[in-house]
Amino acid sequence: MTYKIDPAKIENFEAYAKAWIPLVERFGGTHHGYFLPHEGPNDLAYAAFSFPSLAAYETYRTESAADSDCNAA
Repeated sequence: MTYKIDPAKIENFEAYAKAWIPLVERFGGTHHGYFLPHEGPNDLAYAAFSFPSLAAYETYRTESAADSDCNAA
């Protein structure tokens, strides 16, 4: 997943990112981390996470959209 972020608000993105790590894991995924390139555009961040199958990912997408913790994040 790619995020466009405000470089002046890295702390806000960090809080958001930390909130999603356990949420992805709660739905059966593995969160591999976030990456903010140190070269090139400084307004992009990348999230890397995986699920055991496409079906598991689709379940995550559906259930997380209705989850109160996910919506709060």
